[in-house]
Amino acid sequence: MEYTQAEILQTVAMTEMEHLDVRTVTLGLSLLDCASDSLAGVAQKAGDKIRKFAARLVPTVDEIGEQFGIRVANKRISITPVSLITEGSRGGDLVQVARAIDDAAGTVGVDFIGGYSALVQKGATPSETRFLDSIPAALSSTQRLCSSVNAATTRAGINMDVVGHVGRIIKDAAERTRDQGGLACAKFVCFANAVEDNPFMAGAFHGVSEAEAVVNVGVSGPGVVHHAVRHADRDLPLQDLAETIKKLSFKLARAGELVGREAAKRLGIPFGIIDLSLAPTPVPGDSVANIIEAMGFERAGTHGTTAALALITDAVKKGGAMASGSVGGMSGAFIPVSEDAGMIEATQLGALSLAKLEAWTSVCSVGIDMVAVPGSTSAETIAAIIADEMAIGVMNNKTTAVRIIPVPGRDVGEMVEFGGLLGSAPIMPVSAFSCADFIRRGGRIPAPIHSLRN
Repeated sequence: MEYTQAEILQTVAMTEMEHLDVRTVTLGLSLLDCASDSLAGVAQKAGDKIRKFAARLVPTVDEIGEQFGIRVANKRISITPVSLITEGSRGGDLVQVARAIDDAAGTVGVDFIGGYSALVQKGATPSETRFLDSIPAALSSTQRLCSSVNAATTRAGINMDVVGHVGRIIKDAAERTRDQGGLACAKFVCFANAVEDNPFMAGAFHGVSEAEAVVNVGVSGPGVVHHAVRHADRDLPLQDLAETIKKLSFKLARAGELVGREAAKRLGIPFGIIDLSLAPTPVPGDSVANIIEAMGFERAGTHGTTAALALITDAVKKGGAMASGSVGGMSGAFIPVSEDAGMIEATQLGALSLAKLEAWTSVCSVGIDMVAVPGSTSAETIAAIIADEMAIGVMNNKTTAVRIIPVPGRDVGEMVEFGGLLGSAPIMPVSAFSCADFIRRGGRIPAPIHSLRN
């Protein structure tokens, strides 16, 4: 794909004035050849391979960003789900593997590494169950490591045994990082229909159908879209507003692919995909909620905002598809509460609730994301929130996810500070009514009838 000088200059202008950045260049790396008969062997092989393949990632991406004038906010790595490469290993501690991966990520200088993950949507082996049990200790004793569990797919249904287990994992992880506001939970995601080429954390992993190594790019431009929508005619029909967002998304995707293909070329690694997602940050103006409000709402979360988010998500996907034949990941709009200043404000004013966030997840890219709830919230209630999201994903054949933090010692209305890109979050209320008996049933919610496509 060729890029004109005018396109590059226009993109540079967006970078300077409207908070455009390439949110992440993520190296996807297979660790399937790192299996060993011992966990110590897995740890050694995985650490060595990460250091070898990612040694030049950070300086190379920094050079490209400086050359093109496009800031690359994060450099990351995604790896094969670790539960797969430890399946046949004996002896030692799974956390030893987690720490070796985290140490290697620190050595090469990336911001995060994702893939301490398990794909258990239909069932779990004894080894995978032990792996799930290791997640709280792994996340609480590492800095860059991110973890995910895929608990449901449209083809398999919902593994409620795992959903219940994940509720307990989250409670344990929160308690282990009590002095940090439950920070370990911010590095953990539970998915339905997880994708194999997602470059965004905390849910990134390198799928087993992927090549040995690939370069994936995540582009985010909520500031650019907000600027355009805010300055559009207040009476502009919605189809024309959608066209404006689509054209901007086209330009964002082109800029991201330019950076990604150049990084792949210099690293000698194939280019994978570009994920064009409106992923907010705590920076003022870099907010998906503000985009929604600029469309004609007093506050994000009021009636009609699900329709508005559907318009935004669809326009972003169409713009990306026009710009590139390599669009992948999740591509759409993210709604992480703690990372979006507009959502924080809407929550504090009572305009945005957990129920409305759940409704939004039926049309956006992911799900209930970076939501803080009272530390007293039970494991069963957390599992039930996850189950609802899994149901939305399974029934609608889309990716959904939950990243939720029960903040120890905190209650509704208080704030918790996570720092950096993770931002701060208001503690949101959950239902006071019990769902424990439903969660304790366990088993599996069968796949919907429309899963039978063959």
